[in-house]
Amino acid sequence: MAVKNPNSSLRRLEKYYYRVVVTIILVLHPVCYSVAAANINNNHHSGFSTHLIRKKSLNSPFHNHRKNKVFRRLMGPNTPQSPLTMDEDDGEHLMKFSIGTPPVDIYAVADSGSTLLWTQCKPCDGCYKMKHAMFDPKKSSTYRKVPCSTKECSFLEDNGFCSLPKMVCTYYYAYVDDSISKGVLAKETIILTSTSGKPVSLKNIVMGCGHNNSGSLTENQMGVIGLGRGPLSFISQIGPLVGGKKFSHCLVPTDTDPKTASKISFGNGSEVSGDGVVTTSLVDKALFQDQYLVTLEGVTVGNKFVPFSSQGNLKLFEKGNMIVDSGTTLTYLPQDFYERVVTQVKKTVNPKLDPVYMNIVLDDPTEGTQLCFKTTKNLKGPDVTMHFEGGAKLKLTAEQVFFEDPENKLYCFGMVNTSRSDTIGEDQVGIYGNNLQGNILIGYDLDRRVVSFKPADCIKMSSSNVMVLVPLIPLHISPLTFCVCFLLMYSCPR
Repeated sequence: MAVKNPNSSLRRLEKYYYRVVVTIILVLHPVCYSVAAANINNNHHSGFSTHLIRKKSLNSPFHNHRKNKVFRRLMGPNTPQSPLTMDEDDGEHLMKFSIGTPPVDIYAVADSGSTLLWTQCKPCDGCYKMKHAMFDPKKSSTYRKVPCSTKECSFLEDNGFCSLPKMVCTYYYAYVDDSISKGVLAKETIILTSTSGKPVSLKNIVMGCGHNNSGSLTENQMGVIGLGRGPLSFISQIGPLVGGKKFSHCLVPTDTDPKTASKISFGNGSEVSGDGVVTTSLVDKALFQDQYLVTLEGVTVGNKFVPFSSQGNLKLFEKGNMIVDSGTTLTYLPQDFYERVVTQVKKTVNPKLDPVYMNIVLDDPTEGTQLCFKTTKNLKGPDVTMHFEGGAKLKLTAEQVFFEDPENKLYCFGMVNTSRSDTIGEDQVGIYGNNLQGNILIGYDLDRRVVSFKPADCIKMSSSNVMVLVPLIPLHISPLTFCVCFLLMYSCPR
């Protein structure tokens, strides 16, 4: 007979408890993971996605623009002002988020051409009409005014000053479209709902509480969320919280069902990669320090390359001649370049179609003209390839660059010109607006100082769900490890 091992009972007990612990872990693992996802508010390394909302779907980005101005770019200190207004159906993309405690829903224009997040606030003596309730800072427990002595106030530079006698930082922003916002700089909690359904809470985000706002914003637009390169932009502020100062968006085409929203992603996971990606470098210029400025070497219309540079105007040889701007509806080219491009377009279109030049704004050719053709049938126009510095070639199909204008029974070329010095400036800088950004995944990376482009099905991307995986604090501990550590009463790694 074998001798009985005195440790056999202990071993059976260990196996029993081991099974119990494993069973508990398997049962509680989904719960732990849910807790991990809920801790996205405190996560400093994960990115997230949300949707961009169009007020209405337009058959053409030019619809009703012939009566209105369509620029939105922050004015420089020497930019002349002129009266500009915008139509309600202006083609802007709105980003929904909430501010304050308790939260108040905000619908703001997503604008990569400016740098401040602001919304209309009570009291508001000189404000434009809105459909939605105005934010009241007195009802928010997390609202804090920014003093004049802070670095955040100094970031405003020429757009900020002190409000006496309380020494509160006050801002004044003026845009090229004649919109203005004047108010108090503050810190507040911003909450977004990601496409995974999880709320994303970001604390102490610097924003403008506008008490005097006017201009071209419509009653659907509660403010502007600046996605530019400046230190106060939403991207710069949330960069350390989401894994880097980078974001990407994929805008659905303008003729898409208005219920279909575009997608915008921030931080880790927003990178544009894979087959078909082209990348170009950002360029720094003092007058455009907050904009995403790139170098366009020229465009190919059909099979003919048209260079951006032109003899007789040396300024066109400078780098940094194109702003990538989601907040401007149309795409603008300097006059000389535009004339050479449309000359080639007319050579490639059916010669039986009569070309027509239409003013973007009625009776005001200085606001820009566009090349159109008299036809109600689908125009079989040429593909257009944009050649950016560094060998980046972005091909746009004819469907992406020609738009129907049913009201005037026209098909129009998606690039327009302007002679206004306050729109593209004497530096001859063009604007790559959102009308030509449909079905293109565009990524902006401030850390790498690049912009990337990739053809994509933005409607399909919009309908897909994004699973955001986030770690618990400490950040390097997985949810499963946390459960094991807790259940076994061991110390978690630090």
